[in-house]
Amino acid sequence: MLAADDQRVVREGLAMLLGLLPDVEVVGTAANGEEALALAGQLRPDVILMDLRMPKVDGVEATRRLRASHPEIKVVVLTTYADDRSVIEALQAGALGFLTKDASADEIRQALHRVADGQASLDPAVHRHLVEAIATQNPAPEPPAASGASLPDGLTPREAEVLGLIGAGLSNAEIATQLFVSEATVKSHVNHMLPKIGARDRAQAVGYAYRHGLVPPGPARR
Repeated sequence: MLAADDQRVVREGLAMLLGLLPDVEVVGTAANGEEALALAGQLRPDVILMDLRMPKVDGVEATRRLRASHPEIKVVVLTTYADDRSVIEALQAGALGFLTKDASADEIRQALHRVADGQASLDPAVHRHLVEAIATQNPAPEPPAASGASLPDGLTPREAEVLGLIGAGLSNAEIATQLFVSEATVKSHVNHMLPKIGARDRAQAVGYAYRHGLVPPGPARR
């Protein structure tokens, strides 16, 4: 893991804190997006913990360039404000994880591991604002389809159900429990569903689910 933040006390504090965890290896720190990109090429970390507001190259642009040059390296955004417009821009740039700076060490650890495995990891507050932004842009989603024949993009009823629960903020394990199936079965549905809807990852799938009215009624998981 590499930590990128323009505030020295923050990046050194993160490096020290996370370096104490037995399953996290901190390979370096960067003071801005430009340094993060250079170190990414040298150190090849699995995940970069990326601040959004940095000089020279900000977190959004650094994420965009990183996904183009080193797509195997995942990005977890670390943001001060969950409703920052840059969060949406970072998602579009290819970030998989979003945390606020009041996250605990264990929350950061979990996010790093989930993102390293290719799963999205959204702080509940960030997820809520992401959903609100999508709803504002798409105020009248289509009603959930009643039959497989009318589902968008060739989704099966079960894939649509899994997609809706992803949109509600549930993890694979939580979806498996709710649907009374194995986590491996859920992963299989996700792997088949993402190419159908043209989503690169689960974070993009959230937007698709809301745009097509597939998210079940009720609050997202907190």
